[in-house]
Amino acid sequence: MALAFVPPAVARAATGAAPVVGGGPAVSAEGAAPSAEGTLQSGAPEGVAVPDGTAPENEGEAEAPEGVEEIDTLAPVDPDGDYDGEELDHITGAMGARITARLSRFGYGFFRGAPSTFAPVSNVPVGPDYVIGPGDVVRIHVWGMVEGNWSVTVDRNGNLSLPQAGVVGVGGLSFSQARDVIEGAYGQYFTNFDINVSMGELRSLTVYVTGNARRPGAYTVSSLSTLVNALLASGGPSPSGTMRAIELKRGGKTVVTFDVYDLLLKGDKTKDVRLMPGDVIFIPPVGALVGITGDVKVPAYYEIKGQARLKDLLAVAGGLTSRHFRGRLQVDRTENNQYRTTFETDLENLDVDPRKNIALQDGDLVKVYAVLVQKSTVVLSGAVANPGSYAIEEGYTRLSDVLNRSGGLLYTASTQGEITRVHVTQEGPVTERIAVDFAAALRGERNHDVSLKPNDYIQIRNVPEWDLYTTVSVGGQVRSPGTYTIKKGERLSDLIERAGGFTGEAFPGGAVFSRESVRAGQQKQIDEMIRRLEQGLYSGAAAAAGSAMTGSDAQLVQVEAEQKSRFLAKLKESRADGRVVVAIPENYALLKGSPYDMELLEGDTLFVPRRPQTINVVGAVYSPTAFVYRPGQPYTAYIRQAGDFSVNADRRRVYIVKADGSAVRGLDGKKPRVVEEGDAIVVPEKIDVKNNLRDFRDIIDIVYKVAVAAKVVLD
Repeated sequence: MALAFVPPAVARAATGAAPVVGGGPAVSAEGAAPSAEGTLQSGAPEGVAVPDGTAPENEGEAEAPEGVEEIDTLAPVDPDGDYDGEELDHITGAMGARITARLSRFGYGFFRGAPSTFAPVSNVPVGPDYVIGPGDVVRIHVWGMVEGNWSVTVDRNGNLSLPQAGVVGVGGLSFSQARDVIEGAYGQYFTNFDINVSMGELRSLTVYVTGNARRPGAYTVSSLSTLVNALLASGGPSPSGTMRAIELKRGGKTVVTFDVYDLLLKGDKTKDVRLMPGDVIFIPPVGALVGITGDVKVPAYYEIKGQARLKDLLAVAGGLTSRHFRGRLQVDRTENNQYRTTFETDLENLDVDPRKNIALQDGDLVKVYAVLVQKSTVVLSGAVANPGSYAIEEGYTRLSDVLNRSGGLLYTASTQGEITRVHVTQEGPVTERIAVDFAAALRGERNHDVSLKPNDYIQIRNVPEWDLYTTVSVGGQVRSPGTYTIKKGERLSDLIERAGGFTGEAFPGGAVFSRESVRAGQQKQIDEMIRRLEQGLYSGAAAAAGSAMTGSDAQLVQVEAEQKSRFLAKLKESRADGRVVVAIPENYALLKGSPYDMELLEGDTLFVPRRPQTINVVGAVYSPTAFVYRPGQPYTAYIRQAGDFSVNADRRRVYIVKADGSAVRGLDGKKPRVVEEGDAIVVPEKIDVKNNLRDFRDIIDIVYKVAVAAKVVLD
């Protein structure tokens, strides 16, 4: 994959996570309208107005330019500077190379959000070096031979009109000097008095932020404001502005050159001087930019001064992380604005080898890689408290060490198990299986407490045929219905016996025994038969539509197709019940030893209904319903009670669904079969089998049987 580089000329200035320095005097904009009516902009502090025509709200966010490919990264640099790579890597375990070409500009987070509040002017202490000027308010409190309490404003000529002491000039004096002048003035007229001089409301002054500022303009600020306060109010440098050489001009001369990096990297504010009326803060164009990414503490684009080298860049980036790889360092460089090239070196002996301390050029992107991840782990699975992957030290970690770290064996664990080990050979992997006794390994027996190697797979099985609880349920007409746990080998007769046997109203001949595995198989057969029927119905409908000669024929075909679709929808609602035909005698003791005394499995259910005393007749009769059972009657007697066969009845295919779930034909040879208690008589309809619909009758039979079985259970 090609490496990508964002040229500095198009790099957006994303922010870092530098905290906003709070506290400072109130700031307002000055323009054509009075300062109190400045336009409030999003992101400005409460009560702070900034000029109209500011940069867009999203200006300064890091964006990759069109056509620049972004390098894959496991831990990308957060444009807002909130990403803590070290912490995230330790949490997620990711230790890949954090390489990205989308970097933020260092320091812009400091200016992105101006201070949310400024300390009220009345609460700001004034130092003795504060220079008094027109508009300042001086508070004078005198007591003794003369008493008074006055607030006097310095006029435009720099004079104070002192009550009872005349006029004195204080403009341009420091606060300590002005205090001495005021005391001296009162001392000329009075004796035996005390005086206290303090500052009241402070004057405001106008400064100008120009050049490559985010929001250039004129700002009305407190007389206590400094260079940094004005920069914060104006949003700081724009993406095209420098942070390393911001000039404060006063009277046409440069008073100080301020480097924001000194403040951010060293906490040095010695050049953050107090502002004077008419000061101009000029932000020149940005200087050379060099990016550094990967395993350094603060990946970003940095503005460099003079001839910077690799060690200088590493220093401002906070240094290398603890997981950097010293064997590789890559530099992307643009040569003569014609092409981009890449070269590599390493960080070995960087402090003593001057050749590796390479000189940096504008636009360089330095990439520091992480050490490779070499996992030395084994996998522990099975009957232990905490199965999973465990780190080992080859040659020292033994099987007992890993077993103890996992919390030990479960009580269901088999002491016999194996370790699977794969050896690497030139012919391919060779698998070895080592039989071990885990109990012996925990006792420290060396022949079982084997020394582990990376990628060993330790499998701890449960004891043979372990199954915590196997449950079955019995309901209906038994003395103690409910869910029962069973042991291996228990049978149906044992379950009935544990349930207390049958009640006096039980009908064992109609008992329904269901098994989940049987239900799944039955449902699969039904679904497959419905699928074949659906294909046949659709193909038949298509053939009929193609052969329709008139509009009425086509309409009949459409109606028939809709009916078949509704029929299919009903068929898809059919669900198998998993019933297994069992013959349970009235005396369940006789069930023991018979083929129907089935061994029980997980999830088996037995339902014993009440004695029904009825016979169900369903299908093609005029009145399908249930009739009172009369011993010794053939099925034809009940059909006559149901109004006899309907016109579409298929008399030769009548069958009887027995109470136990089995089915027999209605005719025993030519003689109608006698119906027994709980049986159901099914009379199919005649079906004209066309268009490959040979499964249609089978589907009808399934529907009938499902309905009959449900009826038997409900009764």
